[in-house]
Amino acid sequence: MADRSVLFVLFDGVQSLDVTGPLEVLSAAAGYRIRTASPGGLPVRTGSGLRLLPDEDLAQATAPHTLIVPGGPGTRRPMPELVARIAELAEGAARVASVCTGAFLLGEAGLLAGRRATTHWAYSEALARRFPDVTVEPDPIHVRDGRVATSAGVTAGIDLALALVEEDLGRELALGIARHLVMFLRRPGGQAQFSTQLAAQLAVREPLREVQRWITEHPDADLSVEALARRASLSPRQFARVFVAETGTTPGRYVDGVRLEVARRRLEDSDEGIEQIARRSGYRNPEAMRRAFARTLAVSPLDYRRRFRATPTTA
Repeated sequence: MADRSVLFVLFDGVQSLDVTGPLEVLSAAAGYRIRTASPGGLPVRTGSGLRLLPDEDLAQATAPHTLIVPGGPGTRRPMPELVARIAELAEGAARVASVCTGAFLLGEAGLLAGRRATTHWAYSEALARRFPDVTVEPDPIHVRDGRVATSAGVTAGIDLALALVEEDLGRELALGIARHLVMFLRRPGGQAQFSTQLAAQLAVREPLREVQRWITEHPDADLSVEALARRASLSPRQFARVFVAETGTTPGRYVDGVRLEVARRRLEDSDEGIEQIARRSGYRNPEAMRRAFARTLAVSPLDYRRRFRATPTTA
């Protein structure tokens, strides 16, 4: 029987959802032997104040098949003994994974040297500065490099856990767990951490907010800078300058992001053909949509649909 042992490392200041999110996924798979361990086997206080009671003393824990290191405020000044123990356990583990700022603990333990990694978007630059021998990728939901996997902020740990379940027990089980947890979708590792609406700020001026709404509701319309500037009653030059100042991104990038999200939702939720989806999402043709998916998500629209539809289609 394959080894399905999983050990979660607990410490004071851990982010509770970094632990409970992946743990819920793995426990739902009913194929894992899950343990939690903390220094001294003592209860820990999470960053939100919740107390967690571990199963065992981290010093006495045996190396698992999968070692999971969560993040949280407690990673800012970790105890040297905690880092050393993580390094020791990792030596005997087949897989090592971190959630959010848990990547800093893996970095301190020397487990990210020469590897690609990610973390919460707000801490990506700090991770790169602290560990210059790590290739930090700030955008993906999770990154796998050899036996080491790292994930983005908080809920991205759920996506990573689902990816581990798919690797171990198959795609259908992973999708079933995602539906059971009422997740909108199981996001691919290469997907950006932000949706377009989250990544961009909501404009302050009402005419620009109206333009943002128009883009979202009419992705197949003429969304050139000239057309959008007319809707905002501004010159194209002034519109482009103000849009960047108030949203943090250019009109073109905002439109590209919205169209990609519309296409993704249609691929996930409808039985429309690829050509129809491309047209209704605002792409000139299916090839233009394919290039957008490859550039941003590293998958083709057809592969995306096969992977993220509950019942894959052959459109």
